[in-house]
Amino acid sequence: MPKKRYKIAVIPGDGIGKEVTPIGVNILEKVASSGNIDFEFINIEGGGQYYLDHKEEWPDGSFEICRDEVDAILLGAVGWPGADLPNGNIAGAGIIFGLRFGLDLYANVRPTKLYPGVKHKIHGETKQVWKPGLVDLVTVRENTEGLYTPIRGSLRRGGIEELAIDSNVITQKGATRIVEFAFKLAQTRNGAPKDGKSRVTCVDKANVLAGSRLFRSVYDQVATDYPDVEKDYAYIDAYLQWLVREPDWFDVSVCSNMFGDISSDLAAVLAGSLGMAASANIGNNHAMFEPVHGSAPKHYGKNRANPMALVLSTSLLLKYLGEKNNDLKLQDASVAVEKAVQEVIAEGKTLTYDLGGNTSCSDVGAAIVSRMTLE
Repeated sequence: MPKKRYKIAVIPGDGIGKEVTPIGVNILEKVASSGNIDFEFINIEGGGQYYLDHKEEWPDGSFEICRDEVDAILLGAVGWPGADLPNGNIAGAGIIFGLRFGLDLYANVRPTKLYPGVKHKIHGETKQVWKPGLVDLVTVRENTEGLYTPIRGSLRRGGIEELAIDSNVITQKGATRIVEFAFKLAQTRNGAPKDGKSRVTCVDKANVLAGSRLFRSVYDQVATDYPDVEKDYAYIDAYLQWLVREPDWFDVSVCSNMFGDISSDLAAVLAGSLGMAASANIGNNHAMFEPVHGSAPKHYGKNRANPMALVLSTSLLLKYLGEKNNDLKLQDASVAVEKAVQEVIAEGKTLTYDLGGNTSCSDVGAAIVSRMTLE
């Protein structure tokens, strides 16, 4: 039987993105070494640091490669101090937003799961409020509209910026497809830890914002097609405190762009740190996978960043390709990657600073790769 070949665009980007992304490549190489699979990596430079040297965010043709030539994209992080475009945007943002909007990656999927052995600051030294198994939720964030649409501007007079306007764009199309995505995802999960019920929570500000009222109205319409999934509602401000107090109630939460961005970062605290926060950007035809933590310039060059968010993002990449191509080997490999992360954490000897250890980024990555068991 001929090997199945997959092309992966690898964009390390800036800062710690350059340190964690090679670990994801190592994982994919180990999966390939198990037989009958071949990954071809197309390495693409880009980001703020690249902009400072080349006066462009990434080389010409890079977007077209991601659009036309690859099966998935693995991105590290972008953003670097002092690397700003003439319009005031950070250099490198054009890569992320260019891919999200250009490839119509409308679903930003951010899992939050607390693994055995993780201690986080919300617990303190002696008190553990949330235990493994009680934090297992997914934030589904709309990724192509909301406050992140490029409909904005400012008023300058005499060199002084007097006014700035951002537009919160919510459309029926955007709301419908992200809510449908959330309900379909809930049908594949085991339900909320608290009661085992499949549940989709609509997170909005419908008591104030017209866009949120449209979002909730669409949610109600879509929900009628999924009678097996429980409806649930939360205003964003209340949701944030419920998320910390009762995370076991939540299964899948669906949010507009900004609300999903903020709430999923808070949720990462429940999993240990942003160093545990993986994400997938999924559209109908393309997908990109990246850790949530950003480029963290102050940590770059110290080999101390937690690579687990990138590792778990790589697991999501394998799951996506496996399901899309009916490749059971990749689906099994996705499970093996997550299991390896769990084993390293449970052992407690090879952890980065954010999880209470002092092991280097590269050594944690090597430990995870070595733990992977593939058939």
